[in-house]
Amino acid sequence: MQQSPVPPEPPIYRRIADGLREAILSGDLQDGDRLPGENALMVQYGIARATARQALSVLINEGLAVPKRGSGVYVRQFRPIRRHGSRRLSREQWERGQAIWDSDTRGRPYTVDDVNIDRETAEEFVARALNSTEVWVRRRRYSVDGRPVQLAVSHFPADLVEDTPITQENTGPGGVYARLGDLGHAPAHFTEEVRARMPHPHETVQLDLPAGTPVIAIARVAYTAAGVPVEVNEMVLDSASYVLQYDFDS
Repeated sequence: MQQSPVPPEPPIYRRIADGLREAILSGDLQDGDRLPGENALMVQYGIARATARQALSVLINEGLAVPKRGSGVYVRQFRPIRRHGSRRLSREQWERGQAIWDSDTRGRPYTVDDVNIDRETAEEFVARALNSTEVWVRRRRYSVDGRPVQLAVSHFPADLVEDTPITQENTGPGGVYARLGDLGHAPAHFTEEVRARMPHPHETVQLDLPAGTPVIAIARVAYTAAGVPVEVNEMVLDSASYVLQYDFDS
């Protein structure tokens, strides 16, 4: 009987990376701990600098570590946010006065900063989606456990939300969807387009992304029960910080 071929042993840099990953995931190395540097790995394993650099690059590219110029490579372990596509947008959620982010974070502390609200001329695709050339725009950044995880830019038809709390920083309990409900234009249906890409320079800065970390770009349109579009929301998520969950029947 012919024996199955023995798979080749992974290269040394991969074995080193596997060992460091196990130490991170087991908790022996905590978030913010400094990983062994290139010099330390060279001495410990008798390898060349390029091999040590490859081992560390594996963890950096996986989002488990982040290089800090002139300092070293540090553990970047973060418990992912489970973003449930339908549950977080349920009417029951915002009618109770709860924010969408209460569903996402499940008790973890989060903050909203870099909030900017302006009336603007809509970009072409937003104007087409909302049937409105003038829009109110809400830009903000979300952080969870002190770490930036998402940028969001929401657009609303200007005539619909003029002189309402939607044009103010504090929109009140339940957020913008509750306020749209107060106006008689409660969101009842959503569409989302999801894609992955590399971040733009300003996104890298705002989300404090390690080199090589992609983002998840989500474009969502909210409609009333009558099919009237009331919001276009463009979101940029740190891909290493999220698990996207969607439930559906066969």
